[in-house]
Amino acid sequence: MCNLYSMTKNQDAIRRLFAFDIDSSGNLPAMPGIFPDYPAPIVRNVSGGTELALARWGMPSSQFAQMQAAKKRAAKLEEKGKPVDFKELLRMEPDSGTTNIRNLDSKHWKRWLGVESRCLVPFTSFSEFNKAEGGDIWFAFDETRPLAFFAGIWTNWTSVRKVKEGETTNDIFAFLTTDPNAEVGAIHPKAMPVILTKPEELEVWMTAPADEAMQIQRSLPDGSLKIVARGKKKDEAPTP
Repeated sequence: MCNLYSMTKNQDAIRRLFAFDIDSSGNLPAMPGIFPDYPAPIVRNVSGGTELALARWGMPSSQFAQMQAAKKRAAKLEEKGKPVDFKELLRMEPDSGTTNIRNLDSKHWKRWLGVESRCLVPFTSFSEFNKAEGGDIWFAFDETRPLAFFAGIWTNWTSVRKVKEGETTNDIFAFLTTDPNAEVGAIHPKAMPVILTKPEELEVWMTAPADEAMQIQRSLPDGSLKIVARGKKKDEAPTP
């Protein structure tokens, strides 16, 4: 599961790969370590065309997962003899979000597979954790960390992300995963992000009907990526 990535390029670099119409991202800094629930840039479809904006990483967890978590919390409160309003408890159950999406046949995810909910997630490298190999293992196309995109989905959602924040409304996103290619599989055999490298793939993901767009959920060819760093929680841009 990819729960850490970097994005160290600027708006112009993103625009050169995908010409968005609106920039709402503000002063976009280098982001060498993006963790779950952090704000990060996405390119999404909006009524005026396409927009570069910031969203928090993590789509809503399933209703089943939230229900199970709320039941556990209710049981603990009842053990202490405290009254429980389960409906309110469920509404306020914290959910930092689901970062990686694999099963597109799930009813939970199908509601967000339309063009209006698809996005591109720019990145320069991503990490898969393997303690035996040194901890966080960072992958990129080469040592220069060229920009590319994950295939993502986004929505606007009201929930409790963190207890201290309470209920908030946020733009949120996650990206698709698939079977790993050889180099990622050697570190993390379960999955890798769905990475789009060709202009036609970007166009399909952002504009095509769902059945056609979902065909891009596939791994990169073996040999496409290389390990560029080990054991760090941030992957800084290389010095020119």
